[in-house]
Amino acid sequence: MQTLRVPTMDGLRLQPPAPPLVAPATFCRRCSVRRLRPVRASVAVAPRRETDPKKRVVITGMGLVSVFGNNVDEYYEKLLEGVSGIGLIDRFDASKFPTRFAGQIRGFSSEGYIDGKNDRRLDDCLRYCLVSGKKALESSGLAIGSEALGKIDKVRAGVLVGTGMGGLTVFSDGVQALIEKGHRKITPFFIPYSITNMGSALLAMDIGFMGANYSISTACATSNYCFYAAANHIRRGEADIMLAGGTEAAIIPIGIGGFVACRALSQRNDDPQTASRPWDKDRDGFVMGEGAGILVMESLEHAMKRDVPIIAEYLGGAVNCDAYHMTDPRADGFGVSSCIKKSLEDAGVAPEEVNYINAHATSTLAGDLAEINAINQVFKNPSGIKINATKSMIGHCLGASGGLEAIATVKAITTGWVHPSINQFNPEPSVEFDTVANTKQQHEVNVAISNSFGFGGHNSVVAFAPFKP
Repeated sequence: MQTLRVPTMDGLRLQPPAPPLVAPATFCRRCSVRRLRPVRASVAVAPRRETDPKKRVVITGMGLVSVFGNNVDEYYEKLLEGVSGIGLIDRFDASKFPTRFAGQIRGFSSEGYIDGKNDRRLDDCLRYCLVSGKKALESSGLAIGSEALGKIDKVRAGVLVGTGMGGLTVFSDGVQALIEKGHRKITPFFIPYSITNMGSALLAMDIGFMGANYSISTACATSNYCFYAAANHIRRGEADIMLAGGTEAAIIPIGIGGFVACRALSQRNDDPQTASRPWDKDRDGFVMGEGAGILVMESLEHAMKRDVPIIAEYLGGAVNCDAYHMTDPRADGFGVSSCIKKSLEDAGVAPEEVNYINAHATSTLAGDLAEINAINQVFKNPSGIKINATKSMIGHCLGASGGLEAIATVKAITTGWVHPSINQFNPEPSVEFDTVANTKQQHEVNVAISNSFGFGGHNSVVAFAPFKP
């Protein structure tokens, strides 16, 4: 019998090989011979997280534009306080609409981030992108004009900011000009400022990032798709640093009217601040929001070379499709549960390690429970898991929702507090998770996932955790 040389603490020792795995015999009546029945070993393999600093992806900066302002800390303080950012629309006359309220941003200023001439021309979707992107860079120690930004290898730095609707105001105004005044009155900026890729393009022009640059448009799943794709550029060695997230500005007549036609919006006009009520039995639809949320994602190796503080770690993610219906989720939750499982595999995380979920939770009749059904398929024991709904306070920001919710998720990790899901008056009895109803809770996050799903059946899930060297 041959022997194997096995390394030990003292050197090499000899050991006979393990006996071969012999399968139980079976008897084949047709040919009267014994056959071996193949045996598959059922060995549980523990998840393995990435350890290569070139492939580990960390978060070093965050920037946003929200109904609670443009400061990340102030935004999260409002969420922790359980403040509703929903109110009556005053941007246009909404008196004839069945829904007359939204999470409308008021008093937005781009001063110091966009020059005045361009600021007047840009769609809000682009303005929100530029301001949140540059604020994210600032928080990562890469302010415009800084020495640190000048040292970045621009060819290995990219921008990936998506939007579900694009420059909807510019598009709507262009169509109106065509109908009322003819094609000669259409602004030359009509096409450039309405197409979905222009946010990433303009941001790159201002900061000089020459790497991967494009947009993804998967409706309300957009931001998470962008995080997932941006992280994979870094993991594949194609980029050192990426700006990624989503931007949206659709609170205009055609935007509200379109979603009214889909019968998707709440009509609780008498009490707008309580209209967004995920997992409440009396919910009647989602509430429109707007804004932008962008993360600075970079390889651990690159962040360490810059000696920049690391906020949290992106562990992994996944995207897939229900292949079921344009607007309705699969009631059995199979597409979503598959996406969650794939995201955990990509992250090297076991379901038992997850103890916080920032849910998609839009406040629609079917969507809220479909998501819970999917979550139940992955996480068998709801105890110990906190699950909350950022949309209960800021509304549904469409393509930007995942960006704003990722920032809320990371802030939960860094502060040790999870914000409440407000407007929980009459909870759905089938929801067994702790939804952090109405009051913030202290919670040490081990691993968090953030869910985003969009019209067309697009599903996206990303996982974050505290950074541990």
